[in-house]
Amino acid sequence: MHHQMSAEMQACMDACHHCHVTCLSMTTQHCLQVGGAHAAPDHIKIMLDCAQICATSLDFMARGSDQHKVVCGICAQICRACAESCRGLDGMEECVAACERCADACEKMAA
Repeated sequence: MHHQMSAEMQACMDACHHCHVTCLSMTTQHCLQVGGAHAAPDHIKIMLDCAQICATSLDFMARGSDQHKVVCGICAQICRACAESCRGLDGMEECVAACERCADACEKMAA
């Protein structure tokens, strides 16, 4: 039997996918190219952590895991940390927006 996803879950999955792609592409296509604070180890790590947890959250929701609420809660926390890391750096507005959108959606799923 095919499980129908709620519109809220589908929106969260979309936000997770967008955040995953945005963080990965910004890391490789912007941060590492610009260098300096953009390429600081702590900044790169949080961006890669964010991309990975977004992919993981998407996987948990896609397969209907009962644990998706737990993973989404962690995802929201990491997305907020990534947004904060990106906020003070030039050219990172798209990443901040994607992280905040994903965090908001994941917080709804975790509730």
